[in-house]
Amino acid sequence: MRGSEKHDREGDRVDLGRRGFVVGMGAAAAAFSLAGPGAIRGYAANSKIALGAIGCGGRGKWIADLFVSHGGYEVVAGADYFQDRVDEFGEKFGVPASRRYTGLSCYKKLLESGVDAVAIESPPYFHPEQAAAAVDAGCHVYLAKPIAVDVPGCRSISESGQKAASKKLCFLVDFQTRANDYYREAVKKVHEGAIGPVASGEASYHCGRLGIQAEPGTPEARLRNWVFDIALSGDIITEQNIHALDVATWILDAEPEWAYATGGRRVRTDVGDCWDHFAGVFRFPGDILLTFNSKQFGEGYSDILCRMYGPEGAIDTHYGGEVCIRGKVPYEGGKTDGIYKEGALRNIGDFHDGIMKGDFSNSTVSPSVRSNLTTILGRSSAYRKREMTWQEMMQANEKLEANLAGLAG
Repeated sequence: MRGSEKHDREGDRVDLGRRGFVVGMGAAAAAFSLAGPGAIRGYAANSKIALGAIGCGGRGKWIADLFVSHGGYEVVAGADYFQDRVDEFGEKFGVPASRRYTGLSCYKKLLESGVDAVAIESPPYFHPEQAAAAVDAGCHVYLAKPIAVDVPGCRSISESGQKAASKKLCFLVDFQTRANDYYREAVKKVHEGAIGPVASGEASYHCGRLGIQAEPGTPEARLRNWVFDIALSGDIITEQNIHALDVATWILDAEPEWAYATGGRRVRTDVGDCWDHFAGVFRFPGDILLTFNSKQFGEGYSDILCRMYGPEGAIDTHYGGEVCIRGKVPYEGGKTDGIYKEGALRNIGDFHDGIMKGDFSNSTVSPSVRSNLTTILGRSSAYRKREMTWQEMMQANEKLEANLAGLAG
């Protein structure tokens, strides 16, 4: 239940789809009154939250549909670098042409238009800047994973999450696994000692190759094919494989001390500069070793899994598959076939509840920063072809620079 079909659903497939790039928000009025930027702070029971989408491609349209189906939101504006994407989005959600914004700075125009909240579904490279601007503008933030592509970006998101809390704004990172009851209960039981102290584990992410969205060779094509671009996506270990490594850091409730990884670009060499496979080892506190591997090519096997082993049993999790605990204290768990949509729906509901009930704890931010940095540690080790420590990575504070020359502002 993985592979390229699942990527289409997951939005990890691109299409400048998924986080189509730069802001979106629809207009419409309807039976309920539309809350303005200040009005929503009053939590009027009959008010809908005015939502803007940053990124109007496949994933942006898909997530906006879910916001609309929730019933507590009104899509009032849309922003995307590409005119065709924002126009398609606008037609779908009734956003007038005057509230469709394009160019690299389209998110700024959207924020200036007056919205209560934004759903950021743009390429990860832009997430820190767009999230920080949204918080500064007084908007609640619903952010796609990964939160950033580098250490400075992760630090920026951490700061934005804290600033949002201080300004009484919600900031939620959309990981579907953490919203799933089977995952939640299984991880809770491990934390309570169901398998004993964790001794070792494994995580992996295997899928088929993703589709090229535009013929390579122009700045615009690079942006449409952002998922194959290291600076724009963070490479596959950060953009995709974070799903598996996020579960690992969640179960272990810790950051790794060091990583030794490798990988390369052997099969998918026709677009971008991202690698198509990674493999390595992470050591966590207590001498817990986590093995990791991933691929983004080929047929025959697809899965996103994380397993942890202890003296009393093992937790076994699969995104879109079974989640359970085997051993002396078993947990039957169940299938997570609908996790992609169901997890997003639950997160959208939690986001709405947080805004309306005034819960600004923003508890998804810190674990998202931790798992994002974990992927960057693995990537940094693989690129350097040597062991790298967490401390060294943080001190290096390496920033990925995307050359945006040739793109319209």
